[in-house]
Formats: sequence, structure tokens, C-alpha cells
Amino acid sequence: MLSEMSLIPQSPEGLKSGFVAIIGRPNVGKSTLMNELIGQKVAITSPVAQTTRNRLRGILTLPQAQMIFVDTPGIHKPHHELGKLLVKNAQNAIKSVDLVLFLVDGSVAAGRGDRFIEEFLTPSPTPVILGLNKIDQQPSEAKDIAILDNSYAEMATPHNWPLAKFSALTRDGIDNLLSLLQQHLPDGPYYYPPDLVTDQPERFIMGELIREQILHMTREEVPHSVAVSIDVVEESPQITRVLATIYVERDSQKGILIGKQGSMLKAIGTAAREQMQKLIDGQVYLELYVKVQPKWRQSRHLLADLGYRVDKD
Repeated sequence: MLSEMSLIPQSPEGLKSGFVAIIGRPNVGKSTLMNELIGQKVAITSPVAQTTRNRLRGILTLPQAQMIFVDTPGIHKPHHELGKLLVKNAQNAIKSVDLVLFLVDGSVAAGRGDRFIEEFLTPSPTPVILGLNKIDQQPSEAKDIAILDNSYAEMATPHNWPLAKFSALTRDGIDNLLSLLQQHLPDGPYYYPPDLVTDQPERFIMGELIREQILHMTREEVPHSVAVSIDVVEESPQITRVLATIYVERDSQKGILIGKQGSMLKAIGTAAREQMQKLIDGQVYLELYVKVQPKWRQSRHLLADLGYRVDKD
């Protein structure tokens, strides 16, 4: 359950604290890593690229450190206004944090997408740690592992970037990563109450949980042309009533989301409701509607209405 905002206590002497942007290509495991570090689901995950759309902060408080992780959209070449906004927000995150965790897929060699990110991180004065995720998926032969690792070492060495290897899935190497992050954070205060795990309101997380189930259940048929608006949240001691609208761009997508005799929409709603009940630690009644909003990803006005704005530096 998300903690309620409370008073921020005096920080202990020698506390390390700061904001850490998790930067990388789509599908390198940024959201999975954040959830694992926080110890609670605050970011949705999906095999579909560009799952993360809004800058989401996850807060981890340790005895001698408070790390505020900023999960950013995967950096890619944008093809529409939504894509441009996502990449702009990822770039802005780099300028406004104390440390960058440049996350790569350690199960494959460094590629053009990784080097593209390296190029725009290079001029930034913000310290960078290069994190090799997915080491559980590396080949078994030591010589093959060395080839992969060396492709990233060649990227990190000219910039003096420390390098960490780990798996967000198995937690192997996570403690070493946390130790490295803590070393590179400045001394500072608590920015948030120690029991808080995210600064996003529950309403936002609810919308993301619905979108996550759509991504999982529809995959290629309805990839990125979906947005979710939480229209009503009514709380009572017995149950929380949630009404939400799912926006798509075409009638055919609406048909896929509803499914035969409403079967797909029911499945999405059931799975999302179960996640919401874990979020609020209580019973949830969820009602979903599907609405066609043509070319919403191309319209700055509609993007703003649906909550997608350029984050301030």
C-alpha cells in the first residue's frame, strides 16, 4: 500500500541522498529494475517498447541513503508528437538529477541505440554509472560473456563511467549496484518521508495498471495507441468505485479491446482490478469504457488533456 505523505524527519548525519535517472533504450528493464529496487510495484512493465510514458519517481530509503529513482521513457527515434514528448522528457530528466544510471541489456553486445545515448550523455556534467542488466540471460561460456562485457567496457572507459553488472529479475548483483549508487550520491537531506515509495497519486497508478493489462493482453494489435483516463474514484469504507475511459485511435482497435461479447474488456478489467486492490489494500469495483479519439497521439491539445506534457527541467 502506498504510504500517506507525512512530515519529513531530520536526516541522520552523513546521509547520502539525491535523484537518479534511469536512462536507456526501450525494453532494457528500466521499470522492472525500479520496482525491484523499491520493493513494490510503482511502474508498469510490458514486453512492448515505450511502456513508460510519464516521468515516474520511486523512492528507496536505506539507513544511510535516500535514492529517488526517475524512470524515464526509452530513448528512441520519435515518429509522432507523443514520441517526441517522451524523448524530450527523458532528456530533461538527465539535466535535473544528481546521478544517471545508464541501463543496457547485458545479454547482447552494445548497439547503435546504446551509442546514441552515450553521445548525448557525454556533454552532460551529471555523473553516470553504466548498468548491465539481464546478466541472468548471458551465455554460459566465459569467452562469450567477455565479448559482451567488453563491448560495454569500451563504451564506459573513455568517460570513466563505473560499471555494474546485475539482474533485476533475479536480484543477482543488486546489492553491489545499490552500494555503487550510494557512493556517487552527494550528502543531503531526506527529500521525502522515509516510508513513501512514490510521489505519484494513486489515481495515476490506477490508470497505469489498466494500461499495463491492455499491453499484456493485446500486444501487437493495440500497441501504443491507447491512453487511459481515470474519470471517477469514489471511496467508501467497504469498497472503492473506479470509472475509467480507454482511448484508442480507430474503431477496429475499439473492437479488439471490447472483444467478443465484451470478453477482452472483462479480462482487462478483472486483471487490473486485482492489481488495484493490492495497491489500495481494499476492495475495488472497476468499470471501463472504450472511446475512439482519432489521431490523439498527433495532437498536442489532446495529449495535454490526457496528462502527457513535457516535464520541466
